[in-house]
Amino acid sequence: MADQPRRPRTLGDARSEAEAAFKKVTAKVAQAPPKTNAVPGVKEQVTLRIDQDVLEHFQSGGPGWQDRINDALRKAAGK
Repeated sequence: MADQPRRPRTLGDARSEAEAAFKKVTAKVAQAPPKTNAVPGVKEQVTLRIDQDVLEHFQSGGPGWQDRINDALRKAAGK
């Protein structure tokens, strides 16, 4: 009997149960960030990489080139 442990481990041993309970409590639940409604007229600053010739096309029209790019993107998006 010296070859056998005093208390054989079973699937429901205290350590396994404690680890399972700990994992259940500490596991992060993936949640999508809350959606925010777009407010008309409010613009958000972003960084956008576009081809140089496209940028030159819009800038050649003078001031307001960012608004023209926004209008073109809005039209392409069907908005």
